[in-house]
Amino acid sequence: MRVSTAQFYLQSTQQMSQQTSDVNDQMGYLTKGKQVLTAKDDAISYGTLAGYKNDLANIEQYKRNITQAESQNNLQEVVLSGAEDILSSIKDLMLQANNGAMSDEDLEAIAIQTRSGFEQMLELANSQNENGDYIFSGYNIEQKPFSQQVDGSVTYSGDTGVNQLQIAKNIDIVTNQTGDATFLKVDNPIGDFAASYTTNTSGVALATANITDRNTYNTGTLPHEYTFDFDAVTNELTVTDSSSNIVFPATAYNAGDTIIFDGIDVTLSGNPLPGDSFTMTEQEDVSIFETINNAITWLEQGVDSKELEQHQVEYNNILNQLNESMIHITGRRVDSGVRLQVLESQESRHLDSELNLNSSKSAIEDLDFAKAISDFEQLQLALTASQQMFSKVQGLTLFNYI
Repeated sequence: MRVSTAQFYLQSTQQMSQQTSDVNDQMGYLTKGKQVLTAKDDAISYGTLAGYKNDLANIEQYKRNITQAESQNNLQEVVLSGAEDILSSIKDLMLQANNGAMSDEDLEAIAIQTRSGFEQMLELANSQNENGDYIFSGYNIEQKPFSQQVDGSVTYSGDTGVNQLQIAKNIDIVTNQTGDATFLKVDNPIGDFAASYTTNTSGVALATANITDRNTYNTGTLPHEYTFDFDAVTNELTVTDSSSNIVFPATAYNAGDTIIFDGIDVTLSGNPLPGDSFTMTEQEDVSIFETINNAITWLEQGVDSKELEQHQVEYNNILNQLNESMIHITGRRVDSGVRLQVLESQESRHLDSELNLNSSKSAIEDLDFAKAISDFEQLQLALTASQQMFSKVQGLTLFNYI
């Protein structure tokens, strides 16, 4: 069989090219310490590794989200702890103020301290994170959420947006609390209404007022405002709506009775005297700032209040509102604490999953260095032998045999 020079060159070149490629591939395995670099190495293993890498990439993103969520919830927890302390301090001041031994000067000093607490609460409500974002503004993080008006009231300029981050497959977690839900929407301890007292010589007070039949209530006259009058002679109670329609006809009132009208159940505390009167308007929520402002107003009235009975009713109402505010803030703080527990637990699960995935990934792709070095040396030796043989054969001519 004849072997032409061209054919010899072609076969030798192809063989050395393949051997060079094998050596380079083996060098790549050794350099990277992996035995599966491309799909041609092992198609099934390569596909499995792609799944592992995707899972690990997802876990890495989840861990970054957890870190961010932990930072935000930790900051909220710290701020809400401060709000708890302020409310507790104001409550202590109010308990101290309800003392017959207090002078006007004493109450004014307590009012100054309470006003300082108000300012501190407002500052906490406008807290910012390390990036300068307002943490209680909802989505509108660049907008300062709370501002005090000339009349002392506080308005909210944020929105109701609640952010979430994905911390695992099918698991999202809340990262913020909006300012309105945190500082403005405290449950009214009375229920769904608040009272404004016109004449109160007995100390009678609106104890509870709740809407129990929404359908009946919605058909009532708007606005939902009701006036309670105790007859100056008979002391019978009559309730009229905002259009002066009688919704509860004149009836002898007994302490502890439940008064029912327009789908509302009302109870009073105390024993009203003839001529007492108050108006009840709808108010489901009471803001923390309103409660503190009410406390300041009460303190600034001094000890010589003209209506001592009503003064005590206002005090009791403020104390109830402070208690409700503390419960509310504690609840919001608990929410942050629960989320932090969930984040910690999920992070631990991710670490376990990451360890298992890396172990499985390592079992498939990690290189057996001893075997790889041996294979590399054999391939390199074969390439060297081919190169030497080609060099010798290509130099042969017939003149070598003459």
